[in-house]
Amino acid sequence: MSELPLVRHRSVDVEGVEVFYRESVPTRPDAPILLLLHGFPSGSHQFRRLIDTLGDHYRLIAPDYPGFGNTVAPADFAYSFDRLADITEGFVHQLGLTRFALYVFDFGAPVGFRLATRHPEWITGLIVQNGNAYESGLSDGAKDFIALRPDQDGAEDSIRGLLTLEGTRGQYEHGVADPSLLSPDSWTLDQHYLDLPGRKEAQVALAFDYHSNVARYPEWQSWLREHRPPTLITWGADDPFFPAPGAHAYLADVPDADLHLFDTGHFALETHLREIAGLIADFLDRLPAR
Repeated sequence: MSELPLVRHRSVDVEGVEVFYRESVPTRPDAPILLLLHGFPSGSHQFRRLIDTLGDHYRLIAPDYPGFGNTVAPADFAYSFDRLADITEGFVHQLGLTRFALYVFDFGAPVGFRLATRHPEWITGLIVQNGNAYESGLSDGAKDFIALRPDQDGAEDSIRGLLTLEGTRGQYEHGVADPSLLSPDSWTLDQHYLDLPGRKEAQVALAFDYHSNVARYPEWQSWLREHRPPTLITWGADDPFFPAPGAHAYLADVPDADLHLFDTGHFALETHLREIAGLIADFLDRLPAR
């Protein structure tokens, strides 16, 4: 039986935010680095099984954003996607990372693409898992959600309805052919963090700011066309927020991308870890030496 990798759990201070992160310790000091950027309403814990699977061979680093997981932000922290990217950028500087592959999932896409456009020299390769950067990748429900504004009657109530245990569990189960493959620990842990003081207010602020990401889609698409990073796309085709056209859309800007669709929902790693982990390992092994 193979041993599980050594995984460290630490925090670093970035602009007064105590950023918690998980980091595997590979057996090779020159192992490829993969920065794992999580989604909503989750945190770095969503990558635990992936880290256990690949952490012996690659340096996998997964931070929690402010408002998520075990990261602790000041009470007056202003939640926006620009600020999440600022803190993540500072985190990268704190760890001294200069070249790494980037895994973007859900909220990780707007955070990660902000990093990539600010520091294209950092990115050795891109792994996209249900991380949208195209209007064609937005479902009608996602478009309605993004259109919500603070001055609309009932808008905040609509957002808060998604922050309940029922709403969190539904994000995992929707589009999954075999729900028995899902661990209830996933949505239970997500909800634990969502129920911490101030967390729902943070999520409401980010929901109202999501339209800022759509406005940046042309900028991110331009970065993809200009830099043509080696790209692996693994996508849950039955995602209720970011359906399969969002995966295919990347091929217009990175036509050499390796695209794989899976018969599952938003959290594809929950049901297809073995297949996706194999694709990630093959992808990282083919990247140019750092």
